[in-house]
Amino acid sequence: MIKKESIDKVLDTVRIEEVVGDFVELKKRGTSLIGNCPFHNEKTPSFHVSVAKGIYKCFGCGVGGDALNFVMDLEKYSYPEAIRYLANKYHIEIDEVERSPDQMAKQDKRESLFALSQWAGKYFKDQLWNSDTGKAIGLAYFKERGYREDIIKKFDLGYSPDQWTAMTDTAIKEGFNSEYLKEIGLSIERDDKSFYDRFRARVIFPIHNLTGRIIGFGGRTLKTEKSVPKYVNSPESEIYHKSDVLYGLNFAKKPILDNDSCYLVEGYADVISMHQAGVENVVSSSGTSLTTGQIKLISRYTKNIVILYDGDAAGIKASLRGTDMLLEEGLNVKVLLFPDGNDPDSYVQKYGSDAFKNYIAEHQEDFVFYKTNILLKDAKNDPIKRAEVIREVVQSIALIPDEIKVSVYIRQCSGLLDIEERVLLSELNKIRIGKSKDREKKESQRQAELSAERDMPPADLFLNDDEITGSPSTASVTINAEILQERELARILLNYAEESVNWEAESEMPIAAYLLANLGDVTYEDQATDKIIAIYKDFVSRFELPEAKLFFTHQDREIAELAISLVSSPYELSINWNDDKRKIYVPEEKENLKELVHQAIYRIKKRKIEAQMFKIREELKTELNEDDLIIVLSKYQKLKEAEQLLGNLLGNTIVK
Repeated sequence: MIKKESIDKVLDTVRIEEVVGDFVELKKRGTSLIGNCPFHNEKTPSFHVSVAKGIYKCFGCGVGGDALNFVMDLEKYSYPEAIRYLANKYHIEIDEVERSPDQMAKQDKRESLFALSQWAGKYFKDQLWNSDTGKAIGLAYFKERGYREDIIKKFDLGYSPDQWTAMTDTAIKEGFNSEYLKEIGLSIERDDKSFYDRFRARVIFPIHNLTGRIIGFGGRTLKTEKSVPKYVNSPESEIYHKSDVLYGLNFAKKPILDNDSCYLVEGYADVISMHQAGVENVVSSSGTSLTTGQIKLISRYTKNIVILYDGDAAGIKASLRGTDMLLEEGLNVKVLLFPDGNDPDSYVQKYGSDAFKNYIAEHQEDFVFYKTNILLKDAKNDPIKRAEVIREVVQSIALIPDEIKVSVYIRQCSGLLDIEERVLLSELNKIRIGKSKDREKKESQRQAELSAERDMPPADLFLNDDEITGSPSTASVTINAEILQERELARILLNYAEESVNWEAESEMPIAAYLLANLGDVTYEDQATDKIIAIYKDFVSRFELPEAKLFFTHQDREIAELAISLVSSPYELSINWNDDKRKIYVPEEKENLKELVHQAIYRIKKRKIEAQMFKIREELKTELNEDDLIIVLSKYQKLKEAEQLLGNLLGNTIVK
């Protein structure tokens, strides 16, 4: 458990723009910062960060929260893990009771898998630095590759001993679950149900997620036998999805943002060597084909990418295969090929840091032009092959979403290909029309499937008894007018609770106290609103007022999400208004608090009165004796008069 004092210190220190900025490229817009949402796929930014309020809100997918929620939601951290991550980011020491591996293994499964991966990383690291074989074999290998000790430690490199069950036996002895060892690929199960180490006799490259937690491993053999695979990698697991991970991105995030550029390489060694050379804005696809998920990770931080590959035929083909996907996502792509026989790692080792930096600065080529030249060399003077080159180049250009870039590429490729622009444009339009028809066909098929599903009887047509009597908290809540009015009241409290009621004679009462005093007999249908108002009531009863931050950081996510939604808006008044030049003045909401507060009170009271009147009308449908009928009608008449009065105050027309 983490002490409350430590949690408060962390939450008081964190800055939302710094935490989010580690994962999202943010740009200033008005009083907010905006960027592409990391929680859903979007190309037009709808993700807003309010520095003043310390919150984020996406107006595309609806997510919102504070810095702590952001880390929890993005990295699937538990509350304590998110606190620890933020404490580490801001170098804050936290007081907590130490947990044993056995206690960690008893946590929920996902956290146990993370804990086990972290433990394994420490085990391999310890073997590298502290065991005789680790130092003699593993550490000697890394130093022979030219890696400095600080770089070896930075990347948490390790060594797995040449023993069948050394790591597995130690993990089980420490209290970890053997099934979890198998699930994340540290151990492999034999036919007799016993386990052995997957990475034995290999140097280890831990794979980290964006926040630095170890989620998988790559192991390189030091043996020369051809029957032994050179690299063994962790399999897919609940915490490791290779298509959504880039090796080195946890270190490269800030350098990519600072340089507005990302180098993409093939292997672990390439990333490490480039870091040692002083080039840190580099990531690796870990030897796998580039995926859409990996591209989206890069595009969070920059739109400029340079692909570095070795200069053999396989490297050239690889650069051509993966790059069309980058173009389709709107990235600006360049390619750099090293001389034959070299990759980024070997080039650094052979020529040194300065020569490496100069080479990558001077030999970058725009991908489209590079692809055009490479294919033309292969086609030579063969007209059939040249025609195929033209089609292939135009297909790449057709993927680019920016029309200005498309126009530039068409014009320059016209000269390279020695063909008229109109011919290239004609081919471009054919490709686009074909893609459009494919999309329409797929959409038509999807709609047909949806239509077929609608014709099917609903899955919940027949309910079990336990489903009929299930908890109402799981039912969906209809956002009706009454709930919207209640949430408007909560919005006023969150924004203006401390403002004075200056329209009442000799009154210094804050708006929060005034509102609650006028609505003391009201009950609230919306659960989240009811919780927020209950907190205000509690504070006001002690002659205090809560800060809005209390609600944004509340552990009850229902409260936090509603509070953030109520104070967030995707719109801001343009700076072109309310200036001295144009003499156009737009009053702020704060200047009309009297009307705002009264309208909120009147609407809620009117709605509650209408609900009571409805109940009385239902009661009148039953048989009542004469005395009860007179009482009920009298009550109804008073409610009707109150409804008419409130209607007049609201400017509504009440039908008599």
